[in-house]
Amino acid sequence: MATVTQVKTISNPTGQETTLVSSFAKTKVGTIQSDDKDDLSEPSLIDGLWIIPTFQDKYAERQWAKEHMAGAFRFLAKKGYIDGAGGHISLRDPVRQDCFWINPYSVHFGMLKASDMILVDEQGQAITQTEYKVNRAGFMIHAALHKARPDIHAAVHTHSPYGRAWSVFGRPVEMLNQGMELISSTTNGDQWYADMVHPDTDCCYFYNDLSVYDGYGGVVLGQEEGERIAQALGPRNKSVILQNHGYVFDHEHAYVREPNRRVTQSDLVHTRLMTCGGTVDEAVAYFHALEQACQAQILAESAAAKGCQKRLIHDAEASFTKEGVGNAAVMFSQFKPEYQMLLKETAGEFCE
Repeated sequence: MATVTQVKTISNPTGQETTLVSSFAKTKVGTIQSDDKDDLSEPSLIDGLWIIPTFQDKYAERQWAKEHMAGAFRFLAKKGYIDGAGGHISLRDPVRQDCFWINPYSVHFGMLKASDMILVDEQGQAITQTEYKVNRAGFMIHAALHKARPDIHAAVHTHSPYGRAWSVFGRPVEMLNQGMELISSTTNGDQWYADMVHPDTDCCYFYNDLSVYDGYGGVVLGQEEGERIAQALGPRNKSVILQNHGYVFDHEHAYVREPNRRVTQSDLVHTRLMTCGGTVDEAVAYFHALEQACQAQILAESAAAKGCQKRLIHDAEASFTKEGVGNAAVMFSQFKPEYQMLLKETAGEFCE
């Protein structure tokens, strides 16, 4: 896999200049069958759109990541992926990588700004001064996940209507649709690289990259639940459907799945989908894509129940599509237009 690197200088939030090193990978998607390789186009002017920034200044990276985290919350609110006080995103701090940023508890996603995020240690204890509370029970699930998977820097764990509905079946989504439009490509000998492909709403994002956690057990703690979810996620998957995921409490309380038990709202967490990534952008893009895949699955099941036959994408095609579009760079790009629209709609207010 070839990598292109670009270097430019920007101003960080403190007004100082810092060097931004950006790179993107050219994904190998096939071998040229035709003898006439001149028919394949060279990289276009939009080459390099899918760039995940890397920073030499870790404090500048921290601010950038928090702004994108706040943008992700605004996006979740805009899409209706919120239910009262529940739901959260965790973000590994670029400066102190054993600490994490999390949203304040019981603050609407649509109100959150970068400055509202709370830095916590691995036990969910707030390090930064804040007027808000931290949902420690929910965070302990994330802490165990981040510990088990150092490659995961961000995790999204919240409520969405179709994710909730589909999770009750305890099944992954099927490969119902695919979409990948080649925009530009390059060649190296007999190998063909897709520099730019445009992904449509695509179940194939989750081909061999989606776990199901049945989650039915006795009394456990939030950290133990996180460890079990991490085991279900495995060493490389980035998304998980949580079936019957119920009441989670911190280390001072029990975790129960008894539906008639009275619990306090301040302790309660109940969610259905969880997606992860190397950036918040990637994680939230996967969440939105998985919610859409669950919606497509439910609609397809409804039609199938009335006698319509489902025709699934074959493994070879699904694998090809996943390799081409189901990666960090593409998912980062999928969130980029949403983030830019949020900047325009709010005049960047959430970046404060």
